[in-house]
Amino acid sequence: MPHSFERCFLVIAMLLAFGTSVHAQVSPETPDIPPKFEAPTSFYNYDKRDVMIPMRDGVKLHTVVVVPRGANHAPIILTRTPYNASGRAQREASPYMLATLPQGDEVFVRDGYIRVFQDIRGKYGSEGEYLMTRPLRGPLNNTSTDESTDAYDTIDWLVKNVPESNGKVGMLGSSYEGFTVVMALVNPHPALKVTAPMSPMVDGWVGDDWFHFGAFRQTNLDYFTEQTTVKGDGHLIVRRGYDDYENFLRAGSAGDFAKAAGLDQLPWWRKTAEHPAYDSFWQEQALDKTMAAQPLKVPTMWIQGLWDQEDMWGAIHSYLAVEPKDRNNDMNFLVMGPWRHSGVNYDGYSLGPLRWEGDTALQFRRDVLKPFFDRYLKDGAAKADTPPVFIYNTGENHWDRLKSWPLSCDSGCAAKSKPLYLTAGFSLSFDAPEVSAERDSKAAKVYDEYVSDPAKPVPYQPRPVRFANGDEWRRWLLMDQRSVVDRPDVLTYVTPPLTEPVRISGAPIVNLVAATSGADSDWVVKLIDVYPDEVPSQPEIGGYELNIGMDIFRGRYRESFEKPKAIAPNTPLTYKFTLPMANHVFLPGHRIMVQVQSSWFPLYDRNPQTFVPNIFFAKPEDYAKATQRVYHQLGAASFIDLPVVSDAGTALTKASK
Repeated sequence: MPHSFERCFLVIAMLLAFGTSVHAQVSPETPDIPPKFEAPTSFYNYDKRDVMIPMRDGVKLHTVVVVPRGANHAPIILTRTPYNASGRAQREASPYMLATLPQGDEVFVRDGYIRVFQDIRGKYGSEGEYLMTRPLRGPLNNTSTDESTDAYDTIDWLVKNVPESNGKVGMLGSSYEGFTVVMALVNPHPALKVTAPMSPMVDGWVGDDWFHFGAFRQTNLDYFTEQTTVKGDGHLIVRRGYDDYENFLRAGSAGDFAKAAGLDQLPWWRKTAEHPAYDSFWQEQALDKTMAAQPLKVPTMWIQGLWDQEDMWGAIHSYLAVEPKDRNNDMNFLVMGPWRHSGVNYDGYSLGPLRWEGDTALQFRRDVLKPFFDRYLKDGAAKADTPPVFIYNTGENHWDRLKSWPLSCDSGCAAKSKPLYLTAGFSLSFDAPEVSAERDSKAAKVYDEYVSDPAKPVPYQPRPVRFANGDEWRRWLLMDQRSVVDRPDVLTYVTPPLTEPVRISGAPIVNLVAATSGADSDWVVKLIDVYPDEVPSQPEIGGYELNIGMDIFRGRYRESFEKPKAIAPNTPLTYKFTLPMANHVFLPGHRIMVQVQSSWFPLYDRNPQTFVPNIFFAKPEDYAKATQRVYHQLGAASFIDLPVVSDAGTALTKASK
């Protein structure tokens, strides 16, 4: 009897189960994409919230808030980005916050920070209209909002609507995201306690993204289409060929290339092309000048790579602009590491052919940046031992902790800079030339010359050139300059092997006395460390010619950045401009080299070498060969003012004997 009862019970149970399953069956015609799908997240160690934060004008900005599970009274780090907040907040699809957020955030994630990314107006999930590096309210912006007010309104919302926070916010970000950090320092929200702009876009005409001393960086044309053709991810310009050297040369001017790619439809390109000189359009956007006028309210650490291939100007010049207001040397900080653009946020073991003492980027994030943020954002945190200046010594391969920067300059520094002269016989010397053409008609030639041909410009890296090759782009500043040293349109000056170290700590300043047979000209000057012929520990860098500082200057702006002027042909004139900051030691056995040339293509647009109103729209017939002369005579001597920090002349004097 019991067995019979059990069998009956089992049969009934099976029938009930079968009936239920029949009832729950899905029709074959049911669409296989449901109206909504939510992946289970109960086992995640964080909560991710997508919110729309209202600005003062009613526009709502898409914001991703990532909160550690169980967080209480935690600080917030905010990054405002044009590069997709959702993507920035998801390095990997993972239940763990450490893997979800970017590599550069790991030191903060491990310590319970709340992380926030926000799409700036008009990009990705945010409402409103997008303007490239939206100017502050004023002559270029007559609305009630800018990136400063949007940062203020965002911070105000976060401290009131993220209950797990302690009401303290820090901001960091690199490149464009660094620009938005700097903008937040204009009339900052009281809850903004600390910032770290990394390689910020500060002055796009003088030395950051768009131009360098008036020469246009043609890589920007792809960036323009990526950023301004659509609200989300844009695309690179479609090429006719593989080699961008050939693609840009065939197109003609930068304007011709842009027109062929349809960029005339893009307002930002048209604004750029309409303002080739440093007029009010660019001057009003120069944030280092803005920072100089701002009260110093928020402790700020300006961060930059010593081989930053995109934004070499912004951080250091903003630091210098603010430094006079930092009377106690405890509010304005500078960090310069051995990194490429944004390299601070990734691995920092090496760069190009150079190998560092450990992971320099992690060392900085862990030992300097994190304690600095803790001090201002975490309740009860100990005072951080933050050096006013933390800069890598790229010759001796170690970090330097300094009280100020630069260590050497023309005036006002602990050490005085020293001229390194270009001399006869393609040599360099700390002794000024003694030869004068006027004094001795039989004297050695007082200039060197070459022919600059726009039809055969000097490549900035070995061909084929591919702007789309990210690896080459990240390390081109460290490429071996032997690739051009033997070209007839490149002048090369070099010292004998050094017998003692020569240290420079500051900005080398070019004083080039030169003449051109044309009516306009570009001048590219490179300061180079030449390695010994044999490097036993790393044979592949024997004889390597390593860039320490190089840049380009457009001759038409010799007298005024705002008002270009034709150059008087065949007349020696002085061109003075700065090279990027360096903290480097030229070691014994190495040689110091200087190269001079008149094109750097296709990174920079070609100078036609005849004066035209706007080089963007130069015609084929405007491009002409020019004979260039670089002078090294008494009274007209070309030199680089080196920011030496000791008696650098001794090494060369001994080497030449």
